[in-house]
Amino acid sequence: MAVHDSLRLHITSDKFIIEPTKAGANELLVIDRVSQEITLQVNQGQIPAAAITKLIYGVVGIIRLVAGPYLIVMTKREKVGEINGHTIWQLTDTETHSYKRTMLHLTEQQASYNRSYLSMVELILKTDAFYFSNTFDLTHSLQRLQNTSSDFSSLALHERADQRFVWNGHILRELAQQPELGQYCLPMVHGFISINSTSINNKNFDYILISRRCIYRAGTRFYVRGVDTEGQVANFVETEQIVQYDGIRCSFVQTRGSIPLFWSQKPNLKRMPLPVINSAINHMDGFQRHFDDQIYNYGKQVLINLVNQKGYELQMEQAFAQTVVNSQNSNIRYESFDFHKECSKMRWDRLSILTDKLAEERGQFGYFMHGKDGSVLSSQQGVFRTNCMDCLDRTNVVQSLLAKDNLLDQLQRLGILAQGERIPEKCQFDSVFKNVWADNADTLSKQYAGTGALKTDFTRTGKRTTMGLMMDGWNSAIRYFRNNFQDGFRQDAIDLFLGNYQVEETEGLTTASPLTVERDWKFYAIPVIFLVAMAMFVISILLPDEHFSEQVMYVFFWGAASVIALTVMFAFGSEYVDQPKLTQAKTKME
Repeated sequence: MAVHDSLRLHITSDKFIIEPTKAGANELLVIDRVSQEITLQVNQGQIPAAAITKLIYGVVGIIRLVAGPYLIVMTKREKVGEINGHTIWQLTDTETHSYKRTMLHLTEQQASYNRSYLSMVELILKTDAFYFSNTFDLTHSLQRLQNTSSDFSSLALHERADQRFVWNGHILRELAQQPELGQYCLPMVHGFISINSTSINNKNFDYILISRRCIYRAGTRFYVRGVDTEGQVANFVETEQIVQYDGIRCSFVQTRGSIPLFWSQKPNLKRMPLPVINSAINHMDGFQRHFDDQIYNYGKQVLINLVNQKGYELQMEQAFAQTVVNSQNSNIRYESFDFHKECSKMRWDRLSILTDKLAEERGQFGYFMHGKDGSVLSSQQGVFRTNCMDCLDRTNVVQSLLAKDNLLDQLQRLGILAQGERIPEKCQFDSVFKNVWADNADTLSKQYAGTGALKTDFTRTGKRTTMGLMMDGWNSAIRYFRNNFQDGFRQDAIDLFLGNYQVEETEGLTTASPLTVERDWKFYAIPVIFLVAMAMFVISILLPDEHFSEQVMYVFFWGAASVIALTVMFAFGSEYVDQPKLTQAKTKME
């Protein structure tokens, strides 16, 4: 069942009335702003002439804050392309409308809390890369869609969707509870989609890349790591590469996700906080739940671990490897590759060592291929699950290489490339391929770590450059700032939007608000002491004293005071970072 493509929102003092623009759709979705009742009515001319009318492209959902419910609607969209004739859109702007006509029912403190929650919602909605289709299920890979029944295909989009990848599922629930409202429930995915019409050897085809971010254990870089008790891992992303040519579609799926152990890496003002593995928990429970789910969804698994095999990352590699051995699971194979050691001194050609080791499984797993007559010509039997520490930079480089090797097989089988021809020889398409994967890396990195990806110069050009190293340094500095001083708020925004934390209208009145945080005296005093000491240190250097020995004493004293204050700040670093407030369990190591 398709979702209405465009609608008119009529706003009156007591109702939101949503009217499909499609000819013949003689119905209205009516939301009573007072009783909060949602009904589907026959259009009998009940829209008041004085109503404020806006053109919208769908309903994102309804979210409840301190002031009451808010209706979120799509006001702008941008066409990304088409998959099998279905238009794919990117959300570019929204509007949020309160059910309440005024905020007079709130206390001053409640109004402050409500503004904070609204800013969280706006932060999520302004994040790039929300996608939707009114007629196509973006949450499933082509192979999963092919394996469904006709009854499944007749369901509304939100009912048939893979809930792992529906980012507005929580805020759609009030509409989704009524089956007759299926044409108004538009599921959105978050991640990355690129659709490119291109050609090789004068043969036109579509090259498509879709990355679907999972809503379970979603969050920011340092606040969400590892696995939880349900087997869900941080930063889990399913990436599907699709080729459309002459009615034939090929699909190749890969996954990425945090090391599936109970570990944390909390920000504490240090450039790279040390990861901590929780030794008090049985890691095998979360590990097995995770891979039971992965094997059910994707088949056999090759686990590619790209972390360093020395320094602070070594413990993660050893723990992961040992857990795989202890699991005795015949459906998974572990492949460890010390990315930074093997590719040191810009020897990125040595990545072929890894791809050669994976070549046999790549052939065994294959890819999904759907013929123009509807027949299944081949199926994918397993996936490569890749991870580094963040599952961003190193992971994307390796995934792009595996995708290119698989794409070569597909293009030769389709007759687009002749036997013996290689993708790098086709400069125009090779550039498209590299830039799509680099854009994928940047987008996923911004969503998890707050900046564009590192190492994208290799993905874009096929080689490591000095300028690329400089950009990596710049992005690393920005990551440091955002991970320490902005990610607590971002984590809260994600938890609020996904329903991990639900606001009560009595918050700040009869129940306490988690937004109220009492700071220790160190939070205010030590930074002030540091700033004063640093200012005096600089002044002592710049302003000469008639007695040189006194000037040296002042410089030494204020310099020492600055160092001591800074040392104390780093010693209590976790108190100075931006901590999440809404779901405290997110900041605890599970």
